[in-house]
This record gives sequence, C-alpha cells and structure tokens, in this order.
Amino acid sequence: MAKIVRLFFSCPETSMAPPTIVLLLIASFFISTQTHLQVQATDDAFTSIVISQKGLDFLKDLLITKAVSSIIPLQLPQISKSTRIPFLGNVNMVLSNITIYGIDVGTSYFKLGDDGIDIIASGTTCNLSMSWYYSYSTWIAPVVVSDEGRASIQVEGLEVGLTLGLGIQDGTLKLTLKDCGCYVKDISIKLDGGASWLYQGMINAFEEQIGSAVETSVTKKLKDGIVKLDSLLQALPKEMPLDDNTSLNVTFVNDPVLSNSSIEFEVNGLFARRNASVSKYHNKDSQALVSCSDSSKMLGISLDEAVFNSVGAAYFNAEFMQWIVDKIPDQSFLNTAGWRFIVPQLYKKYPNHDMDLNVSLSSPPVVRITEHNIDATIYADLIIDVLEENRVIPVACISLVIHASGSVKISGNNLAGSIKLNDFSMSLKWSNIGNLRLYLIQPVMWTIIQTVFLPYVNSHLGKGFPLPIIHGFTLQNAELVCSSSRIMVCSDVIYSTASRSQNLNWLLHSFV
Repeated sequence: MAKIVRLFFSCPETSMAPPTIVLLLIASFFISTQTHLQVQATDDAFTSIVISQKGLDFLKDLLITKAVSSIIPLQLPQISKSTRIPFLGNVNMVLSNITIYGIDVGTSYFKLGDDGIDIIASGTTCNLSMSWYYSYSTWIAPVVVSDEGRASIQVEGLEVGLTLGLGIQDGTLKLTLKDCGCYVKDISIKLDGGASWLYQGMINAFEEQIGSAVETSVTKKLKDGIVKLDSLLQALPKEMPLDDNTSLNVTFVNDPVLSNSSIEFEVNGLFARRNASVSKYHNKDSQALVSCSDSSKMLGISLDEAVFNSVGAAYFNAEFMQWIVDKIPDQSFLNTAGWRFIVPQLYKKYPNHDMDLNVSLSSPPVVRITEHNIDATIYADLIIDVLEENRVIPVACISLVIHASGSVKISGNNLAGSIKLNDFSMSLKWSNIGNLRLYLIQPVMWTIIQTVFLPYVNSHLGKGFPLPIIHGFTLQNAELVCSSSRIMVCSDVIYSTASRSQNLNWLLHSFV
C-alpha cells in the first residue's frame, strides 16, 4: 500500500521545491524506521536508513535556501482588465512582466505522522515587480489618454499545500500527486512612475486577479514539478557501481513507512558482480532490532551481515581474491634454503631456488556479527611455487582456515575496518614432494599470515566501502552500534561547501 505524504508551506516557490527534493534525497537512500531510530530486518532488505525528525529538519532548512535561490525569478502571465468609470468612460488596464523576484521564508518545520509528512512554513512573504499601463477615452473629448509605469507587490501569508502518494513500483519509488492547492492571504501594491498617485485605486482593483495568478502559477508549477520528479525517481539506477566489476543493488524493497519521528525506506543493499543476478541471503533473526543510543542523531544506516558477505562473494566470484607473494619481511623464507630443516625434501630437490607463494581464496569469506564481536572466517589455498629459470613449478598446496576478529570505524563516508588473527588450521591439499610435516610449517605460516596476509587485507579494509550517502553530504560525530547480525551507523550530517553548487543545484534544476 502506498503511503500518503502531506506537505504544507507558505510561499509558492519555496513550498514547491523543498518537499519534493527532500523526498528525492531521502528516496535515494534507503530507510527503516521506528520512533527512536530502530531498524528491523526483513527477508529481502539488507541495507536500511532511518532519517529522524532532526535529519529531516536539516534537509528542509538546507533545501529551502537552495530552492529559493534556484527558482527566482518566476514569471507570471499578463493580466488585463477593462472597466467603465463615470465621467472617464472605458478604462483599459494591463499588468505585464509580473515577476516574483524575492522570497523570504520565516519559520518552517516538518511534522511526521503515521499517514504523512506535514511541511509547514509561516511568516513568509514574496516580493513581485510588474509594469502597468492604462488608456481611456472620454465622451467629453475624443482623445485617448494613457500612462504607464512600474509597480512593486508584496504577498504576505501565502499558503501552499499538496498531498503526495509515495510507493514502490518495480523496485523504484513511485510519486503521485493526490491534492494540491495555494492560497494568497494579503497583497499590497505600490505604483511608481507616471501619475501613479492618481491611479493607485484602480490598480488596487487588480489585487484579486494578481492573487489568483499567483495561486494558479504556483499550483501549476507544483504539478509539473511532481511529474518531473516522479520521472526522475523512476530513472534512478537500480545498481550503484563500486568499481568496474562490482556494484551495489539499490532496488527498493517494501513500501515506505512513516512514523511520528522518522521516515523509512529499505533496499536490497547487497553487492554483486555488475549486471549479474544477486545471490540470495536470508537473515538469521528477522526480529533483531538495532537502535541508536542517541535518538537525536539525524541519520541511522543499518547494514546486515549479508551485505559484508556479499562484498566478499562478489570479489570471489570475479576471481580477484588471488595474489602472488614474492616479497616478505623475512625474505629467506622465499628461498628453498630457508625451508631445508622444515621441508628437507624441497631443498634437496630444488637447492637454493627462489620461491613465491600463490595465495587464493577457496571460497568466499564468512562474516558473523554479534553484539560484542565481528568474526571472519577465511578459507584460502596457499600454493608453494619454485622458480626455476623461466618456469614456475607448483610443488605443494596447503589449505588454510583462518579465524579472525574484526573492528569497524567510520572514515569520512566510508565504513572501514581491520582484522586480527585469532587462530588458524591447515591441511595438506596436495604435494609433489611427498608428505609435509605440518606442525613444523605452522610457525612459518603464522608469520606469513601475520606479516603478509593480514597487512594486505587490512590495507584494503582500511579504505572501506562507501555508505549510501549523497555526494556532498558528510557524516559527523558518527557512532557504531552492533547487534546480532547487524551494524548500525548513527550520525549527524553536514553539507560540504565545495559540493554545494554542483550537486544540490543539479537536483533542484532537474525538478524546476
């Protein structure tokens, strides 16, 4: 069932852009909600975002400012009127070049409820300018009298409201306009030029028509904008590329949910090879809740452990988790002489030969998240290669099962981390040099894992992967909360000056 979103404002163009652009921003980044930033997993949604009342207010204030600067000036249609005045005769009056050139928004706020969003702005005024012209002929003398000049108009107490339906259609957001209206409370007109003092009263007779023109233009602008925004939402990609081979599935799942203090969207949120079908994951406990300790945070991003597992699976399926180790801190272990007491038959068959280690994962890593720990199990094959002139000779393969514990941190807008070795086990998969005494090799493997494998992995984990945040916004004072199978990022956000004109204005102009 689609949700109904009700929006109320009090200046035409200010009212028009903020609600829809707010929805675009929210819609781009996937929410799951309860009263104090709680997220509940479903079978199909693995990434979710909560935007709280504070976060919505932040977006609203930012976007109102940007919307006002983007939509003015706004041209209104020409107005003409004819009237018969005693002793003067027929008077023809024309108002042209009617332009809204300034908007001053007083106070505004969001009000969230189970069935919609109210965006209310009060104390708003709109400033307009126009050209005026009149002509008349009298019965006394067949002479046409005319005059012209400029006028300034101030609209006060303008109120605009619209009702939006928001739902999911084919994995994207569907926005529908249920109702739309605009009401002008008060208009003040001041003429300049010509004999304006003489005709002020006649021009005041246009107040109703000017008010009606403002109401009609604003309403039409709103309706056109909603249609454009719906098209923009429908065109949002269903995958976000992480690199040339891997992408994030951002297909929307379930209808949006509104509460009295937050708004919810959910997406699939799994990583996969680009243009490939996404593996199926299922949550262990669909009732597990994660909540931020500080309910005043603007944003809460919840990630199921399936997201982390999907990253590893995507890179594993793309055959990227394989590398050759030819340099280690103790380089003697990359020569058969360093193994002569550990694997004597290797040294005997290939005396003083250089070696390398061919490391590859035999299956995707498995991540498990609990309230107190993040555990990873890594399955790898280590092939010992002997280098002989221009040949690489594989001599043995050792299977490793590495048990590690991890930690996560926020680095900018990325979720980064590191792992440390807890323990490992190994077994001989095959050998061309006879049986290996693994208990003798174990200390060497421990050193290689600690000094080569883990630093390599941590160098990549330290870079992290991007959280679903619009470019230009940056997390601030973020905290991490772990629960059974989920990690939640709870944070405020700031908007970086360097990206303002490029990013937000693009969205605004796409709308208006």
